Amino acid sequence: MGFVVWVTGLSGSGKSSICRVLYQKLKQDLHGLVLLDGDDVRAAFGHDLGYEESDRVIQVKRVQALARMLAAQGISVIVAVVYCSQDLMRWNRVNIPNYLEVYLETSMETVVQRDSKGLYSLEKNSGVVNVVGVDIPWNPPPLPDLTLNGNGSVSPESLADKILECLSPWRSAPNSEHA
Repeated sequence: MGFVVWVTGLSGSGKSSICRVLYQKLKQDLHGLVLLDGDDVRAAFGHDLGYEESDRVIQVKRVQALARMLAAQGISVIVAVVYCSQDLMRWNRVNIPNYLEVYLETSMETVVQRDSKGLYSLEKNSGVVNVVGVDIPWNPPPLPDLTLNGNGSVSPESLADKILECLSPWRSAPNSEHA
């Protein structure tokens, strides 16, 4: 049984950067490892969904199904997604063994400054809608296993190391289960 590291936070919080670093660090020892970034999964399905809240739920359910299926086959999975809700996170805890939930807590001020995708400036300047944290409510996970500060005071490498520390039991005993 593989494990699933589920990293969530606002767009621009650094999820993808941290997950890529974590992937590189784990790939040295784990040959069965997959990185599922929400944007990449969206592209893999042909961008058939919009960004409305209902489409975001469908998107996350796709990622959940993929992560669960891969982990059941012994492949460890790192997930980076924006949208989360209590129901979706609860589903993960019930249905995905060896699950680690990481919340990358980042202030709105920081993500607006970074705005790598231009989401926040587009919303302000042209009335773009369906931006999580702006017109779609941001619901941080209620009980993450690990909360990391994404405001930039710590490097992605150091934050990835904190996640690695939490994975130690699963890396040494790959068939154990954690809820």
